[in-house]
Amino acid sequence: MTWTDLLQIPVWTGAGALLLFILMYLDSLSTKYHDFKEMKDGNIAVAVRFVMKLGAQAYILASSIGQATYMWEALVISLVSFITLLIVEAIFRIIFGAIAGIQLDKGIHEGKVGYALIAGSLHIAGALIIASV
Repeated sequence: MTWTDLLQIPVWTGAGALLLFILMYLDSLSTKYHDFKEMKDGNIAVAVRFVMKLGAQAYILASSIGQATYMWEALVISLVSFITLLIVEAIFRIIFGAIAGIQLDKGIHEGKVGYALIAGSLHIAGALIIASV
């Protein structure tokens, strides 16, 4: 390990943290409720989904950092993965609503932790699949 390698650690960590913050903020805009307000008001279901999504995004970013030569590659992979997960979640929202009558956003907003676990699990499963590519 060289000094350059050691200096890259805070740069990659800072860039990754900034990207994760931006992605999670954008994700909060994609829900039918206000994530940060709901969490501040004590909605555990919203917090569970948010934490699971954050973990999924962090896993994707960590995997892409491990494979990337340049920082921009890892950041682009993470961004594309984020968009992919948004699309997958939207498709599953429609499927769950149509087939099972489960409205994930409504249930999470109402504080149903089970709904949050379903939504969060979709992100984790997606992250595992994306990271294997």
